Amino acid sequence: MKKLILSVGVMSLSIFAYAQKSEVAEAKKSWDLFQAMNQAQDLQKNLAGLNKGLTHTDAAIAHEKTKNAVEPWSYRASMASAIALLDTTSEANSIAKQKIAEEAILKTEELDKKGEHKDAMANAKINIANAIQARGIRAYNKKDYATAFKIFTEITEKNPTDTSMYLNAGVAAKQAQNYAGAVKNFKKVVELNGPDAKNLLLEAINIELVNLKDTTAGLATIEQALKKFPDDPDFVGTQTDIYIVRGEIEKSQESLGKLIAKDPNKAIYHFLLGETYYKQALSVQNERQKLDPKKVKEYNALTAKMTALIDKSLPFYKKAYDLDPKATHTLEALKQIYAFKNDTKSYEEAKKLLDALQKQ
Repeated sequence: MKKLILSVGVMSLSIFAYAQKSEVAEAKKSWDLFQAMNQAQDLQKNLAGLNKGLTHTDAAIAHEKTKNAVEPWSYRASMASAIALLDTTSEANSIAKQKIAEEAILKTEELDKKGEHKDAMANAKINIANAIQARGIRAYNKKDYATAFKIFTEITEKNPTDTSMYLNAGVAAKQAQNYAGAVKNFKKVVELNGPDAKNLLLEAINIELVNLKDTTAGLATIEQALKKFPDDPDFVGTQTDIYIVRGEIEKSQESLGKLIAKDPNKAIYHFLLGETYYKQALSVQNERQKLDPKKVKEYNALTAKMTALIDKSLPFYKKAYDLDPKATHTLEALKQIYAFKNDTKSYEEAKKLLDALQKQ
């Protein structure tokens, strides 16, 4: 949270009729007293003092002779924003004082032709931003994620470049099961070049695939991710899995073929190409398991199809191993294939290598 700034510059008072001048002077006195105490006393006394000062500004801005004077509006903005930030006991009062402060800031900026109250208004805006953020954090800690999302979204609307608040909004939205809201905010962080872009894109893709069950949206996000992280194996691998699930094997193999042509020494691409065949084989195996055992001809046909797919995967896994002998996922795949083929010697070799890697 940004540092709390509650100070204001020296504000000169115009000459008004005594009664009106008194209201402004009393408002200034309340504000100066609050600053002098530096919030050392308890919350209720601070709030009482600020509310007293705010009452004096009520009278000043209501009077014909002082309603367009900049000083009472400036004090009003400072005190109301301070109350909005400090009052953690009443959300309703904090929000009400925030609205008063926002109105007063606009009026002060309209009247302050010389910019003498610029710093005070900047401080009041910081108080408001911190007040809203504090309410969002309190809501989140209370597990009121929907409210937290609403509050963090309010901050992003006031400051559309604040990546941390988009991230907060995304996390709160996910917790509230507002998955579309989570994806939107995570992508906004990436769009604004915020930190941890890759993981946020992976999270957005996972939400689209798992929670929203929207493979089309997931593929679109992967395409977006690959523009920022060209040929990244995590995104390529997820893309491959989606194509396989959707039965669009040729698209996956075409994409991986282009990547291998571009970088033939990248083991992960060969591994993923092997996966396009092996996962098809697993799908055929599942189909075979559901078959009536009496249907021998159909069973044998599915077995032959499964074996052919496994045989096609094997050269790619071997190539991946040659390029990266320490990749456990490749050895695991090879071990499974050799087990299926009853190739005991190769199975034992793969198992031995895998066990050795896992002990490192």
